[in-house]
Amino acid sequence: MELAGAMGELACSVLRLDFRRIDPRNARIILVEAGPRVLPGFAEDLSARAEDALRKLCVEVRLNSTVSSIDSENVVIGSETVPSETVIWAAGVEASPLGRSIEADLDQKGRILVEPDLSVPGHPEIFVVGDLSAFVHQTGASLPALAPVAVQQGRHAARNIILRCKGLQSQPFYYVDRGILATIGRGAAVAHLGPLKLSGVPAWVVWALVHIFQLIGFRNRFVVMFEWAWAYVTYKRSARLIIRAHEEGIANSSEN
Repeated sequence: MELAGAMGELACSVLRLDFRRIDPRNARIILVEAGPRVLPGFAEDLSARAEDALRKLCVEVRLNSTVSSIDSENVVIGSETVPSETVIWAAGVEASPLGRSIEADLDQKGRILVEPDLSVPGHPEIFVVGDLSAFVHQTGASLPALAPVAVQQGRHAARNIILRCKGLQSQPFYYVDRGILATIGRGAAVAHLGPLKLSGVPAWVVWALVHIFQLIGFRNRFVVMFEWAWAYVTYKRSARLIIRAHEEGIANSSEN
């Protein structure tokens, strides 16, 4: 969804300002979602607002739809064939095959079903965290494959390794959900932080501040914050294309 929003903003705004010979109306961006709504991890009202923001960025949203076939020229969505030479798959990937090399139970996605302390059943000396870990002891369902989950698991596994080295018992892991954020485009985002639900510019500001805060060093934070603020106020976001010269004069379009 974030990628579709970025592409929509690029086609509808950036290219229109930078290239006189490019008509944004010729661009067609389709987001195909097999579920009933985008961002299923968010509250329903935030998902609806995110969908509205996508449509304002010229993105076609196809809900309850699946892709059955892809070739070099077409994408088949249900019974409809859509001509397309650019297809981006963002629906996740299979777990690392490393999990199959260990004698451990796996879930349907090939992730290792770990113990409450993140160790592998039958192998207390092995800890698994992140996307290869299926931790179902907290909610009954596996924790989402998000960076905050992996970071917290990594820190907890490190503490358990230290405890084991001292001859002490390892401790069970508990994930603390500090909220989720998603950015859609310029001044458009959604945020679910505990009981607080934000959308639009306020959510986008929170998203920007969180990402700036995670940078290392005050100088990096200041430079990024200044560049983002300048780009936001002046609309100075550039994009350049490398195209094939199908006919005389086209190759020089970016210079004109």
